[in-house]
Amino acid sequence: MGRGRAKAKQTKVARELKYHSPNTDLEALQRELSGSSSPAAVDDEPDEFDGYASYDPDDEDDDASWAQRK
Repeated sequence: MGRGRAKAKQTKVARELKYHSPNTDLEALQRELSGSSSPAAVDDEPDEFDGYASYDPDDEDDDASWAQRK
């Protein structure tokens, strides 16, 4: 029950997306896709997970050395 209203809303949204495209900033899209970044877009703050970058749970060498020690 209630599927009719949800389906009608999905149909309305899909129709709006299909027939009414939003204004696209093609220059910004080209800059983003080309990889050129402005100085304001560079993130100099450290990530909270940077300390775990060297950790690889699928590293087979660690598993093999553990198995040999056992």
